[in-house]
Amino acid sequence: MTEPSTAEPTGPSGPSGAQAPLGVFDKELLDRCISCGFCLPACPTYALTGEETSSPRGRITLMRALESGELAPDDPTSAEESSFCLGCRACETVCPAGVEYGQLLEQWRDHQWRGPARPWIARALMALVSRPGLLRLQGLVRRHARGGAAPAARPGGSGAAPRPAGSAAGTVSLMLGCVERGLYPEVSRAARQLCPEAGVPARQGCCGALHAHNGDSATGAELAHELGERLPGTILTTAGGCAAHLAHHLGRDRVRELSEYLDERGHRPVGEVTVNGRRARAALQDSCHLRNGLGVTRPPRELIAAVADYVELPGAGTCCGAAGTYAMLRPEDSAKVLAPKLDEVEEADVDYVVTVNPGCLRQVRQGLRRRGSRAEAIHLAEFLALATRLP
Repeated sequence: MTEPSTAEPTGPSGPSGAQAPLGVFDKELLDRCISCGFCLPACPTYALTGEETSSPRGRITLMRALESGELAPDDPTSAEESSFCLGCRACETVCPAGVEYGQLLEQWRDHQWRGPARPWIARALMALVSRPGLLRLQGLVRRHARGGAAPAARPGGSGAAPRPAGSAAGTVSLMLGCVERGLYPEVSRAARQLCPEAGVPARQGCCGALHAHNGDSATGAELAHELGERLPGTILTTAGGCAAHLAHHLGRDRVRELSEYLDERGHRPVGEVTVNGRRARAALQDSCHLRNGLGVTRPPRELIAAVADYVELPGAGTCCGAAGTYAMLRPEDSAKVLAPKLDEVEEADVDYVVTVNPGCLRQVRQGLRRRGSRAEAIHLAEFLALATRLP
């Protein structure tokens, strides 16, 4: 970890002059923190280091010092801690003062990751997802739900054809997602099987969550609103992180993650998932933003339990270390966060670890494979679709 800067703050009048507020943070959000420390036990990076600086309270102290001019705008500790934070928002769920830490983190990275200071991996990914043509191309190659592999419309029932903007109330639009289209097209196909009433409008771009979490919250907001205009009605997503980002910008009433959508519709899963002739044992890895940002925890558990023997992992609600681009930007720290979770999976002797976010799916799947585990990581949509297949 980088040691805190000991340099004397600089300002418009030189080292001894008072520096004007930096104007990076929302003052009202910063002022909510009462420094009580309830957030410390909930923070994964504090658990790794035991250092106050790597806790939400410590980071807010850095933010305040940066905003007031006590720290230089390019202070190395500030830069390190804005990167080291997973952004899981677990601190928000235990904060008695209602600190919206996720918003503060976005503002912090907007400042720290400007221009060339933004990690090149993040820049490359943001450039990719900002080009809808490339997203559509990778989806067509991998055959996601709009690539010709979705169920056909049922006679006399609700079809799966795309619905135009401005259609009647009750319209549901399946969001394909940037990561899902390229890496996990089978997820959208399974979601389409579970929700044949959902249309899949063309020309879907990125929701903007990737930008918001990587130092460009303005573009993140712009992309969210653009996508909201292209997807009529309720936006149905299979990614917890996208759900939280879209709900923040478009309103909670417009966005539903798959498990809560199925729960609200009273969906009753059919069949069961079996392994070697017995009912499968399955655990859940929560999506941090779905759990901590939107408060959705019960629906995915009940859906899994309907088709398999559900096993609650002790750390199911803690971050897996994927955290958007975090696993690529800080692979060693990401692996340290994931390690105890993999230990729990082995100890629980489960057949499947079900996820509700593509980033978590990638993280857990790679971790299990490196361990040589017999457990398999699978998305909830695929898991429920698997239950309907004949032996």
